[in-house]
Order: sequence, then structure tokens, then C-alpha cells
Amino acid sequence: MTTDSEVPSLEALPEIVAPSAPAPRTGWLSSIGQDDAALFDVPGPRGRRRIAIATVVSTVAIAGLFALALRQFAINGQLEWSKWELFTQWPVIRYLLTALWATVQVTLVTGALAVPLGAVLALARLSRSPLLSKPATLYVEVLRAIPLLLLIYAFLLGLPSTGIRIPLFWQLVIPITLTNAAVLAEIFRAGVRALPKGQSEAAFALGLGYWPTMRLVVLPQAVRLSAPALISQIIRLLKDSTLGYVVSYLELLASARVLGEFNHTVLQSFVVVAAVFIVLNLALAALAAQLERRIGGSAGRH
Repeated sequence: MTTDSEVPSLEALPEIVAPSAPAPRTGWLSSIGQDDAALFDVPGPRGRRRIAIATVVSTVAIAGLFALALRQFAINGQLEWSKWELFTQWPVIRYLLTALWATVQVTLVTGALAVPLGAVLALARLSRSPLLSKPATLYVEVLRAIPLLLLIYAFLLGLPSTGIRIPLFWQLVIPITLTNAAVLAEIFRAGVRALPKGQSEAAFALGLGYWPTMRLVVLPQAVRLSAPALISQIIRLLKDSTLGYVVSYLELLASARVLGEFNHTVLQSFVVVAAVFIVLNLALAALAAQLERRIGGSAGRH
């Protein structure tokens, strides 16, 4: 018969109830999160000088290439206003905004489907039951090995031959979701593996079962540890949407190609779309970084 003194107290489990506070950040490393810094050694004075020199050299090289590209554009008449005036006209802007919304829709839907599916696959692969772990492992390994473009072609050409027809939107969304769910599952699993075993052992000591431990204790911390990789993979969804041309889905890049071919401004159309993608990726990265800080701050308060 157990006594009250034998029951684990919350104070005895600081790693679950009260996570250690983030280390103070100083200097140019302030942009590196606590979890990011755990991935590599903080560079010393000599390493910082090398990084600074490499940054300057890379910046100068990129600026030189950009200036050379502008010079070639000017020589070939690609900077003439008549070739860019098209993109100041409202019908063209509206056409591109419609295509942009189509791209955003693909990104949002695939993200909403792939993230929870990846988490479920990770938990299934980590399960002690072979009935769950083996099928999940097979799914992850196979879907990570199959190129996304090949999977899209399989949906485009294979399903109609079986009499199954789905809208163009889902012909693009489903393959992207299936592929990225496998990658996200490995990211979640790596985050779980990176946690100290004391986390789950302490939860078991409190009387939690395997699945409640994973859902309430392990997985939330694994998501926080894996935040940088998760963010990168979610941003990748935006770029995966550019494969919509395969199924004739008019997302932003495919619409830009149609617009450029129709108006003989292919180069200008691709440059404009590239700028839009850069802005979108920067906005998503900033939003994700803010969300990561909020998650980290919330975890620190609890």
C-alpha cells in the first residue's frame, strides 16, 4: 500500500511543470533561438570574423551578379517601360491577384491537412504496437522516396483510367499533402527523440498512459523543439504549389507564364512573380518567427 510520501510530487518533476528559462541573448546572436543554438556551437571571435568576411564577400558577389543581370537586360531592351507598363494595368493586377489567391488556397489547405497527418504518423511510428508502427514506417519511407512530380502525374493520369475523377484543385492538393505529411512525420519524430527520456518517464510516474503522455507532454515540447524545421517545411508548401501547371491549375506561376506568352513579356512576368514569392516567403518567415517566440514565451511562463 502506497503512502502520500511515495506519490511523485509536482516539485519532483521540474522538467514537465517548469521548463528552464531561455538563456539570455546578447550581441549578433540575439536572432538565434535557444533551440537553434542547441544545434551547433556558438562561434568564438575567430569564427565570428570568418562569418563576417564570408557575409561581406557573398553580399558583394550577389550585388555584382545583380548589376550584371541588369546590364544585360538593358542591352537587350528588357528594361524598356513598354515591357513593364502592362503590370500597372488593373485587369492584369486583378488576374495576378486571383492567381495569387489560388496559390494561397493550395498552401493553406495542404498545410491544414499535412501537419496533423504528419503528427499522427509520427505518433504511430513511435508506437509500441507493430500494427501501428510498421504501416506508418512503410508509408513514411515510401512517400519520402517518391518524387512529388511523379505522384502528381499518378493522380493526373492514373485516377481517370480507373474511372475516378476529382477536381484540379484536389489533384494538386492531395499529392502535396501526402508527400509533405511523410516529411513532417520525420520532423515530429526527430523532435520527440530529441527530448530527454525523463519527460515521458515522469509522466508515466504520474499515472499517465502512453497516448496521453505523447499528446499532453511529449508532442507539445517536440513541436517547440522542431519549430525551425517545421516552419521551413510549411514554407516549402508555397513553392510546391507551383507544380500546379502539371494539372493545368492556374496558380501564380502558371498564370504568369500564360500572361507572358500572351503579351510577349515572359521574362517580365516571371520577374514580377519571383518578387511576389520572395515577399510572401519573407512574410511567412516573419509570421512564423513571431509565432515561435510566442510559443517559447508561453512555454517559459508555464
